[in-house]
Amino acid sequence: MKKKVLVTRKLPDDAMKLLYETCEVELNPYDRVMTEDELIQGLSDKQGLLCLLTDTINSTIMDAGKDLKVISNYAVGFNNIDVKAATERRILVTNTPGVLTETTADLAWALLMATARRIVEADGFMRRGDYKGWGPMLFLGGDVFGKTLGLIGMGRIGCAMARRALGFNMRVLYYDVNRLSLDEEKALSAEYADFDVVLRESDFVSLHVPLVPSTRHLIGARELSLMKATSYLINTSRGPVVDEKALVEALRSRRIAGAGLDVYENEPEMAPGLAKLENAVLLPHIASASVDTRTKMGAMAARNLIAGLAGKLPPNCVNPEVCGKPEYS
Repeated sequence: MKKKVLVTRKLPDDAMKLLYETCEVELNPYDRVMTEDELIQGLSDKQGLLCLLTDTINSTIMDAGKDLKVISNYAVGFNNIDVKAATERRILVTNTPGVLTETTADLAWALLMATARRIVEADGFMRRGDYKGWGPMLFLGGDVFGKTLGLIGMGRIGCAMARRALGFNMRVLYYDVNRLSLDEEKALSAEYADFDVVLRESDFVSLHVPLVPSTRHLIGARELSLMKATSYLINTSRGPVVDEKALVEALRSRRIAGAGLDVYENEPEMAPGLAKLENAVLLPHIASASVDTRTKMGAMAARNLIAGLAGKLPPNCVNPEVCGKPEYS
């Protein structure tokens, strides 16, 4: 018999086909995040759950799925899932690492360029018919080539950003709790520096850290005060890494030159005043939104789910201690 699974949002066709071929699928019929009550009801007879980063999967929801064996997250991050509670209940949790590295770095770089060169402002200016002719002071922005890029977090995506900076002849500073090897630093032309030094000396500060207790509000009023008045903050990691209220004030007062954001502290809401600031480029959490990458993510999430339901060790298990049970191999 096919295992029963709940899918909280329609995925690309290749992933859905794979799931329908191997599982009995219940798909959220709405193009929105499922409510807690809907998740509880939907999981009552399910062995598998394929969810998104926008779904909060807590112990209450897990307990509703009395037969739940696998939670497959369609994301690299998994801070939306209470992994400790899942592990206590012997539920496997999986994610989709690696597949979106380059696509996310592309988007972060696009935000960096758009913010520095005021692309969105200039586009709106043209569309409104305000352009009356070239002028020497029209939409002056910041240079990128030859400037200093500061990376907070030097995992896969941070390293991908450093590789892109090579083509722009940038000095790359980085801070991470785990320093790269000297060979890796040399290959990326990256210099390790203290957190505050990265903030003080960088023209662009790009965030690439996971959301854990130590990174919540990692960038707040103090950190923004350390940055250059001509610098830009880019965030494609997780919204709560930045104190959004403090960022609004820093942008409004021109304490920093600008910011490019793809994630927000209380998505989908934004901090009051953020949407009115012309020196902020605001995107709706689309860092991985390319056809190729989202398709690969869907297939990976589906395969993780199917493997776990078959009693096998999923390719991308974040709580492998659960897999010590005899039925997993």
